Amino acid sequence: MKYNFDRLTDRRGTGSLKWDVPERELPMWVADMDFETAPEIREALEKRVEHGIFGYCVVTGEWYDAYADWWSSRHHFAMEKDWLIFCTGVVPAISSTVRKLTTVGENVLVQTPVYNIFFNSIRNNGRNILESPLVYENGVYSIDFEDLEEKLANPQTTLMLLCNPHNPVGKIWDRETLARIGELCARHHVLVLSDEIHCDLTDPGYEYVPFASVSEICRDNSITCFAPTKAFNLAGLQTAAVMAPNPVIRHKLNRGLNTDEVAEPNAFAVEAAVAAFGKGGEWLEELREYLFENKQCVRRFLEAELPEIKVVPSCATYLLWLDCSAVAEDAGELAAFIRQDSGLYLTEGEEYGACGKAFIRLNAACPRQRLQEGLKRLKDSMTNYRHR
Repeated sequence: MKYNFDRLTDRRGTGSLKWDVPERELPMWVADMDFETAPEIREALEKRVEHGIFGYCVVTGEWYDAYADWWSSRHHFAMEKDWLIFCTGVVPAISSTVRKLTTVGENVLVQTPVYNIFFNSIRNNGRNILESPLVYENGVYSIDFEDLEEKLANPQTTLMLLCNPHNPVGKIWDRETLARIGELCARHHVLVLSDEIHCDLTDPGYEYVPFASVSEICRDNSITCFAPTKAFNLAGLQTAAVMAPNPVIRHKLNRGLNTDEVAEPNAFAVEAAVAAFGKGGEWLEELREYLFENKQCVRRFLEAELPEIKVVPSCATYLLWLDCSAVAEDAGELAAFIRQDSGLYLTEGEEYGACGKAFIRLNAACPRQRLQEGLKRLKDSMTNYRHR
């Protein structure tokens, strides 16, 4: 490999949310990689630092070109630059959308288990969380379309938050599924916000399908959020994009983002995105290969050493959804025990909805030596859990 993903960079003492934990703990929880970003991005940021002046910034034409070119070449979707709006992050964009395009007391639908911050964006703004749980059968997740349509048909339901690919289960929704979701939402006058931040983190040989690319119905009744932050480990730079092809929706969204003051870039946000999409392709391909092998490493280890814990099959993200139902009824209690016992810090599944109670989420995006240490701690803690 040209790039070194085995490097063990010490992140303690750097103000890292992930690593702001006691010395003995090994964090594998929040969706933040332990890899240094692509050298090409660092070079662009170093050049920006060397300039020495960090005043107010604008969104440049290169930023629009970078997004449009990347989605055209990698995801086979031609977007118009006018559809794009800069935002400081996907979560601020979701919260602004909830505030601007729904009314207090209305329902926002989510498919659980799902990214837990969705709940915050809904609840904190006085809207109702409406769950349409995914169906989990034989280790595979699917959509209960009967339940989904029933809840979309509720006149109080005005927005659906779609996770594409889906966090935490790692599901890539196929074109037919997305088309069906889009048709149901349009029929029942429900706007779709598609969070596609994990779209570039698919396993080698797999591609995701942009929701807006599926049909005119999907395109014209949707907002899409994406960013280079997950794929290139840039979350701290606060750089993202929101796409709304429908001009009426885009106008409302633009007003919401500007009212919330989350539509202006910091001194590094634009340069980082341009460098990532313009020069980071080779680094990303090697990263995807490395992450795939990390996920395979976890699967092999659990099959051999802890067969009672099942990895839910997935083709996207670096997050693994572990079915612990054969071990404990409450995986949250199990995760707490593991953290106390060995210092391995995982995320309890119930954070992603009540239907995640028997699951734990593991972040495998780290150098393999660190991952193997985490798996060893997991095995040791499971031995102690059985004999407690």
